[in-house]
Amino acid sequence: MCGIVGIVSTEPVNQQIYDSLLLLQHRGQDSTGIATADGPVFHMIRSRGQVREGFRTRDMRSLIGNMGLGHVRYTTKGAAEREEEAQPFYVNAPYGIVLVHNGNLTNTRELSSELFSIDRRHVNSTSDTEMLLNVLATELQSQITGLELDPDQVFAAVEAVHQRVEGSYAVISMIAGYGLLAFRDPFGIRPLILGRRLTEAGKEEWIVASESLVLENGDYEIVRDVEPGEAIFIALDGTMVSRQCAKNPRLVPCSFEYVYLARPDSVMNGISVYEARLRMGNRLADTVATHMPLGDIDVVMPIPDSSRPAAMQVAQKLGIEYREGFYKNRYVGRTFIMPGQAERKRSVRQKLNAMGTEFKGKNILIVDDSIVRGTTSQQIVQMARDAGANKVTFTSAAPPVRYPHVYGINMPSRQELIAHGRKIPEIAAELGADHMIFQEVADLQAAITEGTSITELDLSCFTGEYVTGTVTPEYLDWVERTQLS
Repeated sequence: MCGIVGIVSTEPVNQQIYDSLLLLQHRGQDSTGIATADGPVFHMIRSRGQVREGFRTRDMRSLIGNMGLGHVRYTTKGAAEREEEAQPFYVNAPYGIVLVHNGNLTNTRELSSELFSIDRRHVNSTSDTEMLLNVLATELQSQITGLELDPDQVFAAVEAVHQRVEGSYAVISMIAGYGLLAFRDPFGIRPLILGRRLTEAGKEEWIVASESLVLENGDYEIVRDVEPGEAIFIALDGTMVSRQCAKNPRLVPCSFEYVYLARPDSVMNGISVYEARLRMGNRLADTVATHMPLGDIDVVMPIPDSSRPAAMQVAQKLGIEYREGFYKNRYVGRTFIMPGQAERKRSVRQKLNAMGTEFKGKNILIVDDSIVRGTTSQQIVQMARDAGANKVTFTSAAPPVRYPHVYGINMPSRQELIAHGRKIPEIAAELGADHMIFQEVADLQAAITEGTSITELDLSCFTGEYVTGTVTPEYLDWVERTQLS
Protein backbone atom coordinates (compact mmCIF):
# COMPACT_ATOMS: atom_id res chain seq x y z
CA MET A 1 0.00 0.00 0.00
CA CYS A 2 1.25 3.46 -0.93
CA GLY A 3 -0.12 6.91 -1.63
CA ILE A 4 0.43 8.62 -4.98
CA VAL A 5 -0.42 11.98 -6.51
CA GLY A 6 0.29 13.70 -9.84
CA ILE A 7 -0.46 17.29 -10.88
CA VAL A 8 -0.37 19.28 -14.13
CA SER A 9 -0.72 22.97 -13.31
CA THR A 10 -0.18 26.46 -14.64
CA GLU A 11 1.99 27.26 -11.60
CA PRO A 12 4.82 25.52 -9.68
CA VAL A 13 3.53 22.27 -8.18
CA ASN A 14 6.12 21.52 -5.49
CA GLN A 15 4.07 22.86 -2.57
CA GLN A 16 0.84 21.32 -3.88
CA ILE A 17 2.45 17.88 -4.06
CA TYR A 18 4.02 18.24 -0.61
CA ASP A 19 0.66 19.18 0.88
CA SER A 20 -1.01 16.27 -0.91
CA LEU A 21 1.53 13.80 0.48
CA LEU A 22 0.86 15.04 4.00
CA LEU A 23 -2.79 14.11 3.45
CA LEU A 24 -1.74 10.68 2.19
CA GLN A 25 0.78 10.03 4.99
CA HIS A 26 -1.48 7.36 6.51
CA ARG A 27 -0.88 5.25 3.39
CA GLY A 28 2.87 4.93 3.95
CA GLN A 29 5.52 5.99 6.44
CA ASP A 30 8.68 4.18 5.26
CA SER A 31 9.82 6.66 2.62
CA THR A 32 8.66 9.50 0.42
CA GLY A 33 9.61 11.18 -2.84
CA ILE A 34 8.68 14.05 -5.16
CA ALA A 35 9.64 14.59 -8.80
CA THR A 36 8.84 17.68 -10.87
CA ALA A 37 9.33 18.51 -14.54
CA ASP A 38 10.61 21.87 -15.74
CA GLY A 39 10.17 21.46 -19.49
CA PRO A 40 12.25 18.40 -20.43
CA VAL A 41 14.25 18.46 -17.17
CA PHE A 42 13.29 16.35 -14.15
CA HIS A 43 14.07 17.28 -10.55
CA MET A 44 13.71 14.59 -7.88
CA ILE A 45 14.13 14.21 -4.12
CA ARG A 46 13.69 10.88 -2.33
CA SER A 47 14.06 10.23 1.37
CA ARG A 48 13.44 7.66 4.06
CA GLY A 49 10.83 8.43 6.68
CA GLN A 50 7.76 10.61 6.68
CA VAL A 51 6.99 13.67 4.58
CA ARG A 52 7.82 16.30 7.19
CA GLU A 53 11.18 14.62 7.75
CA GLY A 54 11.97 14.05 4.10
CA PHE A 55 12.00 17.52 2.52
CA ARG A 56 13.88 20.62 3.59
CA THR A 57 13.49 24.16 2.30
CA ARG A 58 16.43 23.77 -0.07
CA ASP A 59 14.86 20.57 -1.44
CA MET A 60 11.59 22.32 -2.16
CA ARG A 61 13.38 25.17 -3.92
CA SER A 62 15.06 22.66 -6.23
CA LEU A 63 11.76 21.02 -7.21
CA ILE A 64 10.81 23.49 -9.93
CA GLY A 65 8.26 23.00 -12.68
CA ASN A 66 4.52 23.03 -13.32
CA MET A 67 4.13 19.24 -13.52
CA GLY A 68 5.02 16.74 -10.86
CA LEU A 69 4.21 13.64 -8.90
CA GLY A 70 4.73 12.34 -5.37
CA HIS A 71 4.75 9.15 -3.35
CA VAL A 72 4.57 7.87 0.21
CA ARG A 73 5.68 4.29 0.69
CA TYR A 74 4.64 1.43 2.86
CA THR A 75 6.92 -1.48 2.01
CA THR A 76 5.46 -4.59 0.42
CA LYS A 77 8.23 -5.28 -2.11
CA GLY A 78 11.87 -4.32 -1.69
CA ALA A 79 13.90 -3.40 1.36
CA ALA A 80 12.38 -0.81 3.69
CA GLU A 81 15.72 0.41 4.98
CA ARG A 82 17.28 1.29 1.61
CA GLU A 83 16.72 4.78 0.26
CA GLU A 84 17.41 3.38 -3.22
CA GLU A 85 14.08 1.53 -2.97
CA ALA A 86 12.13 4.76 -2.46
CA GLN A 87 9.95 6.07 -5.26
CA PRO A 88 9.79 7.75 -7.79
CA PHE A 89 11.94 5.71 -10.19
CA TYR A 90 13.52 7.07 -13.37
CA VAL A 91 14.71 5.78 -16.75
CA ASN A 92 16.31 7.99 -19.38
CA ALA A 93 14.79 6.39 -22.48
CA PRO A 94 12.58 6.88 -24.30
CA TYR A 95 12.57 10.63 -23.66
CA GLY A 96 12.93 10.15 -19.90
CA ILE A 97 10.21 8.69 -17.69
CA VAL A 98 9.57 9.08 -13.95
CA LEU A 99 7.02 6.78 -12.31
CA VAL A 100 5.26 6.08 -9.01
CA HIS A 101 3.14 3.04 -8.30
CA ASN A 102 0.65 1.87 -5.68
CA GLY A 103 0.08 -1.86 -5.67
CA ASN A 104 1.95 -5.12 -5.99
CA LEU A 105 2.93 -7.14 -9.06
CA THR A 106 2.49 -10.90 -8.82
CA ASN A 107 4.63 -12.00 -11.79
CA THR A 108 7.92 -10.38 -10.83
CA ARG A 109 9.86 -13.62 -11.36
CA GLU A 110 8.83 -13.75 -15.00
CA LEU A 111 9.31 -10.02 -15.51
CA SER A 112 12.80 -10.11 -14.04
CA SER A 113 13.86 -12.74 -16.54
CA GLU A 114 12.17 -11.01 -19.49
CA LEU A 115 13.62 -7.60 -18.71
CA PHE A 116 17.16 -8.96 -18.67
CA SER A 117 17.14 -11.57 -21.43
CA ILE A 118 14.63 -10.09 -23.89
CA ASP A 119 14.35 -6.35 -23.23
CA ARG A 120 18.05 -5.94 -22.29
CA ARG A 121 17.14 -3.71 -19.39
CA HIS A 122 18.90 -3.46 -16.04
CA VAL A 123 16.91 -3.16 -12.80
CA ASN A 124 18.96 -1.79 -9.92
CA SER A 125 16.63 -2.55 -6.99
CA THR A 126 14.32 -5.25 -5.68
CA SER A 127 11.29 -3.01 -6.23
CA ASP A 128 8.51 -4.18 -8.52
CA THR A 129 7.91 -0.50 -9.31
CA GLU A 130 11.23 -0.29 -11.11
CA MET A 131 10.25 -3.40 -13.08
CA LEU A 132 6.93 -1.81 -14.01
CA LEU A 133 8.70 1.36 -15.12
CA ASN A 134 11.05 -0.58 -17.37
CA VAL A 135 8.20 -2.58 -18.90
CA LEU A 136 6.42 0.69 -19.70
CA ALA A 137 9.60 2.20 -21.15
CA THR A 138 10.21 -0.85 -23.32
CA GLU A 139 6.67 -0.89 -24.67
CA LEU A 140 6.65 2.87 -25.27
CA GLN A 141 9.93 2.63 -27.15
CA SER A 142 8.47 -0.04 -29.41
CA GLN A 143 5.52 2.21 -30.32
CA ILE A 144 7.49 5.28 -31.37
CA THR A 145 7.63 5.59 -35.16
CA GLY A 146 8.10 9.31 -35.84
CA LEU A 147 9.81 12.32 -34.35
CA GLU A 148 6.97 13.18 -31.99
CA LEU A 149 5.14 11.17 -29.35
CA ASP A 150 1.36 11.15 -29.62
CA PRO A 151 -1.34 9.81 -27.26
CA ASP A 152 -2.14 6.86 -29.53
CA GLN A 153 1.39 5.57 -29.05
CA VAL A 154 1.15 6.09 -25.30
CA PHE A 155 -2.13 4.19 -25.06
CA ALA A 156 -0.78 1.35 -27.20
CA ALA A 157 2.14 1.06 -24.79
CA VAL A 158 -0.21 0.88 -21.78
CA GLU A 159 -2.23 -1.81 -23.55
CA ALA A 160 0.97 -3.84 -23.91
CA VAL A 161 1.81 -3.26 -20.24
CA HIS A 162 -1.56 -4.71 -19.24
CA GLN A 163 -0.76 -7.81 -21.27
CA ARG A 164 2.63 -8.32 -19.62
CA VAL A 165 2.04 -7.29 -16.01
CA GLU A 166 -0.08 -9.12 -13.42
CA GLY A 167 -1.29 -7.97 -10.03
CA SER A 168 -2.49 -4.62 -8.75
CA TYR A 169 -1.19 -1.27 -9.92
CA ALA A 170 -2.32 2.33 -9.89
CA VAL A 171 0.37 4.28 -11.75
CA ILE A 172 1.29 7.91 -12.33
CA SER A 173 4.23 8.77 -14.59
CA MET A 174 5.74 11.75 -16.36
CA ILE A 175 7.18 11.63 -19.86
CA ALA A 176 9.78 14.37 -20.28
CA GLY A 177 8.64 17.16 -22.57
CA TYR A 178 5.20 15.65 -23.17
CA GLY A 179 2.98 15.22 -20.15
CA LEU A 180 1.59 13.08 -17.36
CA LEU A 181 0.29 9.52 -17.79
CA ALA A 182 -1.91 7.71 -15.25
CA PHE A 183 -3.40 4.24 -15.51
CA ARG A 184 -5.01 1.56 -13.39
CA ASP A 185 -4.89 -2.25 -13.52
CA PRO A 186 -7.73 -4.05 -15.36
CA PHE A 187 -9.42 -4.95 -12.07
CA GLY A 188 -9.14 -1.53 -10.44
CA ILE A 189 -7.85 -3.14 -7.26
CA ARG A 190 -6.01 -0.04 -6.04
CA PRO A 191 -7.76 3.36 -6.14
CA LEU A 192 -7.00 6.30 -8.43
CA ILE A 193 -9.15 9.43 -8.75
CA LEU A 194 -9.13 12.24 -11.33
CA GLY A 195 -9.80 15.89 -10.48
CA ARG A 196 -9.87 19.23 -12.31
CA ARG A 197 -9.99 22.93 -11.53
CA LEU A 198 -10.08 26.10 -13.59
CA THR A 199 -7.73 29.03 -13.14
CA GLU A 200 -9.04 32.60 -13.16
CA ALA A 201 -7.89 32.75 -16.78
CA GLY A 202 -10.06 29.72 -17.61
CA LYS A 203 -7.23 27.22 -18.05
CA GLU A 204 -7.60 23.64 -16.83
CA GLU A 205 -5.40 22.17 -14.11
CA TRP A 206 -5.47 18.43 -13.35
CA ILE A 207 -4.74 16.09 -10.47
CA VAL A 208 -4.78 12.31 -10.00
CA ALA A 209 -4.45 10.84 -6.52
CA SER A 210 -5.10 7.76 -4.41
CA GLU A 211 -7.89 9.34 -2.34
CA SER A 212 -10.54 11.99 -2.93
CA LEU A 213 -9.62 14.01 0.17
CA VAL A 214 -6.50 15.21 -1.68
CA LEU A 215 -8.62 16.65 -4.46
CA GLU A 216 -11.07 18.30 -2.11
CA ASN A 217 -8.30 19.86 -0.04
CA GLY A 218 -6.80 21.41 -3.18
CA ASP A 219 -10.17 22.79 -4.33
CA TYR A 220 -10.31 20.42 -7.29
CA GLU A 221 -13.59 19.16 -8.67
CA ILE A 222 -13.78 15.38 -8.51
CA VAL A 223 -14.28 14.35 -12.12
CA ARG A 224 -14.41 10.57 -11.60
CA ASP A 225 -12.42 7.50 -10.68
CA VAL A 226 -9.96 6.31 -13.27
CA GLU A 227 -11.64 3.24 -14.73
CA PRO A 228 -10.09 -0.23 -14.41
CA GLY A 229 -7.67 -0.67 -17.33
CA GLU A 230 -8.05 2.95 -18.39
CA ALA A 231 -5.17 5.30 -19.20
CA ILE A 232 -5.32 9.08 -18.93
CA PHE A 233 -2.77 11.33 -20.64
CA ILE A 234 -2.55 15.02 -19.74
CA ALA A 235 -0.36 17.16 -21.98
CA LEU A 236 1.73 20.06 -20.71
CA ASP A 237 -0.87 22.54 -21.97
CA GLY A 238 -3.61 20.87 -19.90
CA THR A 239 -5.25 18.89 -22.70
CA MET A 240 -6.60 15.61 -21.28
CA VAL A 241 -7.36 12.48 -23.31
CA SER A 242 -8.22 8.99 -22.11
CA ARG A 243 -8.71 5.50 -23.49
CA GLN A 244 -9.67 2.06 -22.23
CA CYS A 245 -6.52 -0.04 -22.71
CA ALA A 246 -7.58 -3.40 -21.26
CA LYS A 247 -9.47 -6.08 -23.14
CA ASN A 248 -11.82 -7.27 -20.41
CA PRO A 249 -11.76 -4.78 -17.55
CA ARG A 250 -13.95 -5.18 -14.50
CA LEU A 251 -14.05 -3.29 -11.24
CA VAL A 252 -13.02 -5.38 -8.21
CA PRO A 253 -11.69 -2.90 -5.63
CA CYS A 254 -9.78 -3.97 -2.54
CA SER A 255 -12.08 -4.38 0.46
CA PHE A 256 -9.26 -3.64 2.90
CA GLU A 257 -9.17 -0.03 1.69
CA TYR A 258 -12.57 0.45 3.31
CA VAL A 259 -11.84 -1.66 6.38
CA TYR A 260 -8.60 0.06 7.40
CA LEU A 261 -6.34 1.73 4.87
CA ALA A 262 -8.19 4.77 3.55
CA ARG A 263 -9.05 7.86 5.54
CA PRO A 264 -12.74 7.98 6.52
CA ASP A 265 -13.27 11.31 4.76
CA SER A 266 -12.41 9.82 1.36
CA VAL A 267 -14.72 8.55 -1.35
CA MET A 268 -13.31 5.88 -3.65
CA ASN A 269 -15.12 4.07 -6.46
CA GLY A 270 -18.19 6.09 -5.48
CA ILE A 271 -18.18 4.63 -1.96
CA SER A 272 -17.83 6.80 1.14
CA VAL A 273 -15.29 5.14 3.43
CA TYR A 274 -16.96 6.58 6.52
CA GLU A 275 -20.44 5.42 5.55
CA ALA A 276 -19.11 1.97 4.67
CA ARG A 277 -17.60 1.69 8.15
CA LEU A 278 -20.89 2.74 9.73
CA ARG A 279 -22.64 -0.02 7.81
CA MET A 280 -19.98 -2.50 8.94
CA GLY A 281 -20.88 -1.58 12.50
CA ASN A 282 -24.60 -2.11 11.88
CA ARG A 283 -24.02 -5.57 10.49
CA LEU A 284 -21.50 -6.48 13.18
CA ALA A 285 -24.08 -5.53 15.80
CA ASP A 286 -26.50 -8.10 14.38
CA THR A 287 -23.80 -10.77 14.57
CA VAL A 288 -22.95 -9.84 18.18
CA ALA A 289 -26.63 -10.05 19.14
CA THR A 290 -26.81 -13.52 17.61
CA HIS A 291 -23.76 -14.93 19.38
CA MET A 292 -23.94 -13.63 22.95
CA PRO A 293 -26.41 -12.32 25.54
CA LEU A 294 -26.40 -8.54 25.47
CA GLY A 295 -26.75 -8.44 29.25
CA ASP A 296 -23.12 -9.58 29.41
CA ILE A 297 -21.93 -6.28 27.88
CA ASP A 298 -21.66 -3.09 29.93
CA VAL A 299 -19.89 -0.82 27.45
CA VAL A 300 -18.71 -0.77 23.82
CA MET A 301 -15.22 0.63 23.15
CA PRO A 302 -13.35 1.28 19.90
CA ILE A 303 -9.67 0.90 19.21
CA PRO A 304 -8.97 4.40 17.87
CA ASP A 305 -9.18 5.61 15.21
CA SER A 306 -10.33 3.56 12.21
CA SER A 307 -12.75 1.36 14.18
CA ARG A 308 -14.60 4.28 15.79
CA PRO A 309 -17.45 4.57 13.22
CA ALA A 310 -18.20 0.83 13.45
CA ALA A 311 -18.06 0.85 17.26
CA MET A 312 -20.47 3.79 17.46
CA GLN A 313 -22.99 1.91 15.34
CA VAL A 314 -22.58 -1.31 17.33
CA ALA A 315 -23.34 0.59 20.54
CA GLN A 316 -26.27 2.49 19.07
CA LYS A 317 -27.92 -0.53 17.48
CA LEU A 318 -27.49 -2.74 20.57
CA GLY A 319 -28.54 0.03 22.96
CA ILE A 320 -25.32 -0.28 24.98
CA GLU A 321 -23.29 2.61 26.33
CA TYR A 322 -20.42 3.78 24.09
CA ARG A 323 -17.24 4.81 25.89
CA GLU A 324 -13.72 5.81 24.90
CA GLY A 325 -11.41 3.75 27.10
CA PHE A 326 -8.21 3.89 25.11
CA TYR A 327 -6.28 7.10 24.67
CA LYS A 328 -4.17 7.33 21.54
CA ASN A 329 -0.76 8.96 21.22
CA ARG A 330 -1.01 10.52 17.77
CA TYR A 331 2.74 10.85 17.40
CA VAL A 332 3.27 7.11 16.94
CA GLY A 333 2.73 5.60 13.49
CA ARG A 334 0.08 3.06 12.55
CA THR A 335 1.21 -0.23 14.09
CA PHE A 336 -0.19 -2.41 11.30
CA ILE A 337 2.21 -0.85 8.80
CA MET A 338 5.25 -1.03 11.04
CA PRO A 339 7.88 -3.06 9.17
CA GLY A 340 8.71 -5.68 11.83
CA GLN A 341 6.92 -7.66 14.51
CA ALA A 342 9.23 -6.45 17.29
CA GLU A 343 8.61 -2.84 16.32
CA ARG A 344 4.85 -3.42 16.29
CA LYS A 345 4.94 -4.88 19.81
CA ARG A 346 7.00 -2.01 21.15
CA SER A 347 4.75 0.58 19.49
CA VAL A 348 1.42 -0.67 20.86
CA ARG A 349 2.10 0.44 24.43
CA GLN A 350 3.57 3.69 23.19
CA LYS A 351 0.50 4.28 21.05
CA LEU A 352 -2.36 3.35 23.39
CA ASN A 353 -3.08 3.83 27.06
CA ALA A 354 -6.06 2.34 28.90
CA MET A 355 -7.92 4.66 31.30
CA GLY A 356 -8.67 2.57 34.38
CA THR A 357 -11.86 4.40 35.34
CA GLU A 358 -13.54 3.18 32.14
CA PHE A 359 -12.63 -0.48 32.67
CA LYS A 360 -12.77 -1.32 36.37
CA GLY A 361 -15.32 -4.04 37.10
CA LYS A 362 -16.99 -3.79 33.67
CA ASN A 363 -17.71 -6.29 30.91
CA ILE A 364 -16.11 -4.67 27.87
CA LEU A 365 -16.92 -5.22 24.21
CA ILE A 366 -13.94 -3.96 22.19
CA VAL A 367 -14.40 -3.18 18.49
CA ASP A 368 -11.40 -3.20 16.16
CA ASP A 369 -11.42 -2.70 12.39
CA SER A 370 -9.58 -5.96 11.71
CA ILE A 371 -7.22 -8.49 13.26
CA VAL A 372 -4.23 -9.48 11.15
CA ARG A 373 -1.26 -10.78 13.12
CA GLY A 374 -2.93 -10.41 16.51
CA THR A 375 0.08 -8.67 18.07
CA THR A 376 -1.81 -5.46 18.79
CA SER A 377 -4.99 -7.26 19.82
CA GLN A 378 -3.24 -9.47 22.40
CA GLN A 379 -1.71 -6.45 24.10
CA ILE A 380 -4.98 -4.52 24.02
CA VAL A 381 -6.82 -7.37 25.75
CA GLN A 382 -4.12 -7.51 28.41
CA MET A 383 -4.24 -3.73 28.84
CA ALA A 384 -8.00 -3.96 29.43
CA ARG A 385 -7.53 -6.67 32.04
CA ASP A 386 -4.72 -4.77 33.74
CA ALA A 387 -7.04 -1.74 33.88
CA GLY A 388 -9.59 -3.82 35.81
CA ALA A 389 -11.99 -5.16 33.17
CA ASN A 390 -14.18 -8.03 34.39
CA LYS A 391 -14.72 -9.69 30.98
CA VAL A 392 -13.31 -8.79 27.56
CA THR A 393 -15.17 -9.58 24.35
CA PHE A 394 -13.13 -8.72 21.27
CA THR A 395 -14.89 -8.05 17.96
CA SER A 396 -13.65 -7.33 14.46
CA ALA A 397 -15.52 -5.27 11.86
CA ALA A 398 -13.79 -7.48 9.25
CA PRO A 399 -13.84 -11.26 8.85
CA PRO A 400 -10.87 -13.39 9.97
CA VAL A 401 -7.78 -12.68 7.86
CA ARG A 402 -6.80 -16.25 6.96
CA TYR A 403 -4.83 -15.82 3.72
CA PRO A 404 -1.96 -13.67 2.44
CA HIS A 405 -2.78 -10.42 0.70
CA VAL A 406 -0.71 -10.23 -2.49
CA TYR A 407 -2.09 -7.01 -4.00
CA GLY A 408 -0.22 -4.39 -2.01
CA ILE A 409 -0.72 -5.02 1.70
CA ASN A 410 2.01 -6.51 3.85
CA MET A 411 0.42 -9.85 4.74
CA PRO A 412 2.82 -12.20 2.94
CA SER A 413 3.01 -15.15 5.33
CA ARG A 414 0.19 -17.44 6.35
CA GLN A 415 2.07 -18.31 9.54
CA GLU A 416 1.98 -14.65 10.63
CA LEU A 417 -1.81 -14.49 10.45
CA ILE A 418 -3.44 -15.32 13.77
CA ALA A 419 -6.61 -16.65 12.07
CA HIS A 420 -4.82 -18.95 9.64
CA GLY A 421 -5.63 -22.56 10.51
CA ARG A 422 -7.49 -21.60 13.70
CA LYS A 423 -11.14 -21.71 14.67
CA ILE A 424 -12.67 -18.66 16.32
CA PRO A 425 -12.53 -20.06 19.90
CA GLU A 426 -8.85 -20.82 19.32
CA ILE A 427 -8.27 -17.23 18.16
CA ALA A 428 -9.99 -15.96 21.33
CA ALA A 429 -7.67 -18.13 23.41
CA GLU A 430 -4.62 -16.77 21.57
CA LEU A 431 -5.77 -13.21 22.25
CA GLY A 432 -6.68 -13.93 25.86
CA ALA A 433 -10.26 -12.75 25.29
CA ASP A 434 -13.36 -14.27 26.88
CA HIS A 435 -15.27 -14.13 23.59
CA MET A 436 -14.30 -13.42 19.96
CA ILE A 437 -16.75 -12.30 17.25
CA PHE A 438 -15.93 -11.57 13.61
CA GLN A 439 -17.87 -9.92 10.80
CA GLU A 440 -19.25 -12.34 8.22
CA VAL A 441 -17.73 -12.12 4.71
CA ALA A 442 -21.12 -11.59 3.07
CA ASP A 443 -21.94 -8.83 5.55
CA LEU A 444 -18.65 -7.05 4.85
CA GLN A 445 -19.26 -7.13 1.11
CA ALA A 446 -22.82 -5.90 1.52
CA ALA A 447 -21.75 -3.11 3.89
CA ILE A 448 -19.18 -1.78 1.43
CA THR A 449 -21.16 -2.07 -1.80
CA GLU A 450 -24.63 -1.10 -0.53
CA GLY A 451 -26.24 1.54 -2.74
CA THR A 452 -23.70 1.15 -5.57
CA SER A 453 -23.50 -0.77 -8.82
CA ILE A 454 -20.34 -2.57 -7.67
CA THR A 455 -20.90 -6.32 -7.53
CA GLU A 456 -17.41 -7.60 -6.72
CA LEU A 457 -14.70 -6.86 -4.16
CA ASP A 458 -11.24 -8.26 -3.68
CA LEU A 459 -11.77 -10.29 -0.50
CA SER A 460 -8.79 -12.57 -1.03
CA CYS A 461 -7.27 -12.19 2.44
CA PHE A 462 -10.57 -13.42 3.90
CA THR A 463 -11.55 -16.07 1.33
CA GLY A 464 -8.34 -17.15 -0.39
CA GLU A 465 -9.90 -16.39 -3.79
CA TYR A 466 -7.55 -14.18 -5.84
CA VAL A 467 -9.22 -12.04 -8.47
CA THR A 468 -6.34 -12.05 -10.97
CA GLY A 469 -6.60 -15.84 -11.19
CA THR A 470 -2.84 -16.38 -11.41
CA VAL A 471 -2.01 -16.64 -7.70
CA THR A 472 -1.19 -20.30 -7.06
CA PRO A 473 -0.16 -22.18 -3.89
CA GLU A 474 3.35 -22.41 -5.38
CA TYR A 475 3.44 -18.62 -5.74
CA LEU A 476 2.30 -18.11 -2.14
CA ASP A 477 5.01 -20.53 -0.97
CA TRP A 478 7.60 -18.58 -2.97
CA VAL A 479 6.45 -15.25 -1.52
CA GLU A 480 6.72 -16.63 2.01
CA ARG A 481 10.21 -18.01 1.39
CA THR A 482 11.50 -14.77 -0.08
CA GLN A 483 9.88 -12.55 2.57
CA LEU A 484 11.09 -14.62 5.50
CA SER A 485 14.61 -15.29 4.21
